[in-house]
Amino acid sequence: MRLFRTYKKPVKLELATSLLLIFSTLLALFIYNSPLRGIYKHVFNRIYITPNFSLHMFINDFLMAIFFLVAGLEIKHEILYGNLSSLKKASFPIIASIGGVTVPALIYFIFNKNTPLINGICIPISTDIAFAIGLFLLFRNKLNPSLKIFLLSLAVVDDLISIAAIGLIYSLDIDLFYLIIGLLILITLCIANKIFNVESVTYYLIGGACLWYFIHLSGVHSTISGILLAIAVPSKPNIRNVSTLERLQKFLVPINSLLIIPLFAFANTGVSLSYDLTFSHAPTLSLGIILGLCIGKPLGIMLFSYISCLLKITEKPTYISWSSIFLVSLIAGIGFTMAIFVSEVAFIRDAALINIAKMSILCSAVISIFSTSIAIYIYSHMNNKSQRNSSIKPNKYHIS
Repeated sequence: MRLFRTYKKPVKLELATSLLLIFSTLLALFIYNSPLRGIYKHVFNRIYITPNFSLHMFINDFLMAIFFLVAGLEIKHEILYGNLSSLKKASFPIIASIGGVTVPALIYFIFNKNTPLINGICIPISTDIAFAIGLFLLFRNKLNPSLKIFLLSLAVVDDLISIAAIGLIYSLDIDLFYLIIGLLILITLCIANKIFNVESVTYYLIGGACLWYFIHLSGVHSTISGILLAIAVPSKPNIRNVSTLERLQKFLVPINSLLIIPLFAFANTGVSLSYDLTFSHAPTLSLGIILGLCIGKPLGIMLFSYISCLLKITEKPTYISWSSIFLVSLIAGIGFTMAIFVSEVAFIRDAALINIAKMSILCSAVISIFSTSIAIYIYSHMNNKSQRNSSIKPNKYHIS
């Protein structure tokens, strides 16, 4: 999950989001493994917004649609104006990201083919950039700041592939009547943008709420409505040189970063730490997730990017080295928020499998954080030693 770059957030907001995400996760784990578990489960599963729509569903289906809208706005901006706006800029992170999605999915498939667990194949394909940026900022004095550009570009493509996979794989039986109504609303919003030049943020938010409702009734996963709405939002600057897309981001990004992401983590990381810690009920599920994220992500990113450069399909940016790409690939193995979201969707009727999947995701996040920290320390130590031996004054950033 990404901290979105079009809206220029101060470093303090990025750090606050990462800290809130960690705090929410630890708090949920503590409460769920204490006498307060019953209250936790009652609040999220027995309190209803509407007769058939619990608070947990409200967070996972409605608030996460807003998260996907923010993701969609960032993806749209990057494609139109940013690091994905030209083939030369986009090719390297796109190929690296495809590798970072393909190899984890392949590892998971190898362990879980011909079993009901195959439905979780999308769990290890995503990167949690809220955690990743927090880790990046923690070591920012040892890393080249330009690495953040590559990390965020990688995440844009990663999000796009993950969102498409969720829409295609995890949608239920489709009701064409409601789907057609939803598509008509989308077309109306696009016409308002392209023909009538409607720039009202309120108009698109109300239209987006209607779009969400009918997409939800259609059986297509309702969070996809956020991406569809982003397509319709105007991106061209008005006479004040500010687009509707930017105004919508300025409004939604703080809400998304400081409320939706931490609340989602709190509502979905209630995991019993005493439950089957050996994962004996579904060992291949755990192996597929942990190996997919901790090994598959770095391996896929490095393998695809190196081979593509070797074959001259793309070219590595001059501002980053292969060692720094390896560090980014380790960070990308933190697949926390989106992975938990997918596990909830993939095993919606099996609480035991969801619990095992979440435990595996937590384990992989810890492994990725430790491996990244160790790798940064080793590279920094080697570079410092090399610079001392050659009598060259160390640069501010040890890893380029």
